Amino acid sequence: MYSKKLINNHALATKLKGYIHKYSLETYNQSVATVKNYKELANMLLTESTSPLTADNEVALLLNGEHKFPELIRALKAAKHHIHIEYYIVEDDETGREIESVLIKKAQEGVHVRFIYDDYGSRSIRKTLVPRLKKAGIRAFPFFKIRFITLANRLNYRNHRKIVVIDGRTAFLGGINISDRYVNTTQRADKVFWRDTHLRLDGPAVQYLQYLFLCDWNFCADVPLEPDNLLFPPLSSIPKLGSKIVQIAASGPDSETPVILYSILQAINLASQEILISTPYFIPNESLLDALRIASLGGVKVKIILPLKSDSSIVDLAVQSYYSELLSVGVEIYRYQKGFMHAKTIVFDCQLAMVGTSNMDIRSFDLNFEVNAIVYDREFAKKLHDTFYRDLNDSVKVDALEWEKRTAVRKLTEKAFRLISPLL
Repeated sequence: MYSKKLINNHALATKLKGYIHKYSLETYNQSVATVKNYKELANMLLTESTSPLTADNEVALLLNGEHKFPELIRALKAAKHHIHIEYYIVEDDETGREIESVLIKKAQEGVHVRFIYDDYGSRSIRKTLVPRLKKAGIRAFPFFKIRFITLANRLNYRNHRKIVVIDGRTAFLGGINISDRYVNTTQRADKVFWRDTHLRLDGPAVQYLQYLFLCDWNFCADVPLEPDNLLFPPLSSIPKLGSKIVQIAASGPDSETPVILYSILQAINLASQEILISTPYFIPNESLLDALRIASLGGVKVKIILPLKSDSSIVDLAVQSYYSELLSVGVEIYRYQKGFMHAKTIVFDCQLAMVGTSNMDIRSFDLNFEVNAIVYDREFAKKLHDTFYRDLNDSVKVDALEWEKRTAVRKLTEKAFRLISPLL
């Protein structure tokens, strides 16, 4: 299904793998104690996905759309050579048109703008925004185009990634799509508050996001891109803007192993004090459910923030079918009341942080194309830790005893929807 690859020459692929291992070994040997505490995680990612362990990165935490979009627009306006954009949802609204305006202006200045949109998630722009972009000279392609004959199959393999790469030096990724719904302003005070998290990356970690974009581009575009020094600037030419160590975990139907799931399981296994999870959807497989239960039974504090209500009552019932198994072993579950919790973040022991596009559900682990950033840095992990505890102030804790007082009909309904949860 996803057979087109960026690098199909075996010798070149072997050479690249050797370079990644050499670079990552140097990074590891020069790293702070935090990485050494999670060396099994770093090694697993390197082995399973050849994701380099990169140093000297600057990582900016962007909370909600009102923080992300101004930062993104500033970075887009500063582009000199290329802008690569890949999103699950893009809408033809005020936010979408603001981004469109910047992209068209940059294209007119001679910047190469390449745009990938998921054909299902962004179906509303097929006949509106996309034609306008193409008319302006921007190359835009749908990912895994939906055709009626194969509709059922193709709805299962969606590109849920949200990646922007600018000049091979700056990148954005996280949970925030291009849509007004992600922006909380006084002008939109009547809408649901949308709580989300995104990252800006500057440094060597950007190159693996560029690699992912090229893989996806060469899958859906009519003319493939070849790696060069403009797309992948030599590391010696990239200024050292920060000190953070970052590794990218990406997975999808083309992956030999569920890399993102494995990275989460490995980190859970290595945690010794506290695991803080924010996710809009929690439909774990047995391995993830067992890992969290074992961690809690072993004395690790496990706290999970979920939405009070998601965008699907069916999904809510399926999610709630897992509550009892977690509450019974001491896992703390909180339901976010201020609005919709859409952030996809995990903090381990205030040392390691994960931020990305992957929900804590079977669809994200097995069926969607996803990408997470793993930040081995105490300072950044502390920021995300503090953000989590601020969100707790807008959440209500699920009481284990009260939860068991649900009616028999309610419990049976939850179990019924749990049976189909892998399809949700």
